[in-house]
This record gives sequence, C-alpha cells and structure tokens, in this order.
Amino acid sequence: MVGEARRVNRGELGAALRALRQASGKEAKAVARSAVMSASKLSKIETAKVAPSVADVERILTAIGVSDEVKSEYLEAVRATATEATAWRLVRRMGVHKAQQQTRALEAQMTLLRLFQPALIPGLLQTPEYIRAILSRHDLGEDVLTRTISARIERQQALYDSGKELHFVITEPVLRWRIVSAARMAEQIDRLVSLSRLPNIDIRIVPLSVPQQDVANHAFVIRDDRTVSVETVHAEIVVTDPRDVALYIGKFEGFASMALSGDVMRTTLEGIRDDFLREQETG
Repeated sequence: MVGEARRVNRGELGAALRALRQASGKEAKAVARSAVMSASKLSKIETAKVAPSVADVERILTAIGVSDEVKSEYLEAVRATATEATAWRLVRRMGVHKAQQQTRALEAQMTLLRLFQPALIPGLLQTPEYIRAILSRHDLGEDVLTRTISARIERQQALYDSGKELHFVITEPVLRWRIVSAARMAEQIDRLVSLSRLPNIDIRIVPLSVPQQDVANHAFVIRDDRTVSVETVHAEIVVTDPRDVALYIGKFEGFASMALSGDVMRTTLEGIRDDFLREQETG
C-alpha cells in the first residue's frame, strides 16, 4: 500500500481500518476504548461518515496492534489532508477532559517533543495551582474542571519516561505573567528548576535582553518531526505536511539557539523566583 497511500480516500481508509480491526480479532468497543474515543466515533470512521484526523488514525492503529510498517503506510494516507482545525467549542462539547486523555494517548506514542511557548508555562510543566488558574478561565463546571485538571496531571507522567526526549523553549515574559499569586508563581518556577535537572528534559528560556531575529507569534508543539499542533484563539490546528512541519522545526531551533540553558538558565529562573518571594514578603 506504500505507493497507494496518497490516493486512498475516506471510504477506502475507513474500510481498511475496519478490515484491520476485524483481522486482529479485537472488538470495536475494546479498540475504541484503547484509542480514547467513543465506539460511535470509531464506527463512523470505519463507515466513512467521519473523516479521521492523523491522531485518530494513529491511536486506532496502535489499539489494533499493527506493525510499525503498516502504521506508517496508513498514516501517509491520512496525511493527504495537510492541515486540520478543530474549533474549541467542539472540544468543549466532546469534553475537555477527554481531549486531555486523547493528547496523553498521543504523547504516549511519541519519542521526541519540541514545544515553544510565548504565552504560558507549558501544560506538561504546570503546577496543579497553575493548571486550575488556566482552566478556570474556560467556564467549565466544577466536575469537568476537576476531571480535566486530573487528566492534565496524569499527562505529566510522560516527563518521567526516559524513553522520551522533551525540549521546551519558553520566552522570559511567560515567567513574569501573573497567572497566580506571587507565592504560587515562585512555586511554579521552582518546579521548572527541578524538572530541568531530569536527564531527558531540556528547558530553555529566551531572555528579553537578547536581540531577536524572529517573531514569537504563538505556541506550537512538534511531535516526532511529523505533526505540529498550534493553538489559536478559536481552534487547535494540526499540521502534517512535511514542508510546513519543517518551517516550525526551523523556528523552534532558531529560538532554542539563542535561549539560555543549563545552569545559566536555572540561575535566571531562581532570580525571577526570588523577585516573587520578595514581593510576597513585603506585600
């Protein structure tokens, strides 16, 4: 199917996924559960009533248990749609906590993550208090809010997986943006210092003192050099065209090359943390 992958349409893809599942002997409910989606959605994908995203297909194939070779062939087919956008209103309708679970399933498969963030502390690095402050702005009910916070904290287990390489580039203003109280911001920055010492994690800070050659437009996440997720005001956009992915990789590497890292970065973080602590003591 390697040569045919680019020409497969939605109906053929759905039928192929259904055939693979049936050949594996796995029930639809079991595959849907492992793929973090409803059985109804899986059925609609298999019958071509819903166009699956790249992440959907990857999770389905992983749940079925196909070989890496077969997985790459089918993912090539679905990448024919180079860019996908999912409005946040649809995410809220599905359940924000479920979206967190889906992201966790996606991150479980990746081995390399590169995240650029010019607005907030990255979700994987946030303290529970910071998470609550961010999610509380989305008009979620208390039950959904609690489940979503728990789902995001569960995602953070990826930080301790030595098989994953995680790179974060954060701009300095993010560290001073008052999302929570001064005391809680100090705790958040302490968490960054602590996590930066893990061998599989690289945290870099783009300082305000360095002349910039690029514009920090918006946050984005690159997973395994294959997909890029971009969060806009109204939607999440997933980019899969290799030419576009390469643009984001170049942008990430450009900022990373002029960012502070290692002990110099930690010294900068500790200075900002101490500013918050002094403010707390005199407040």
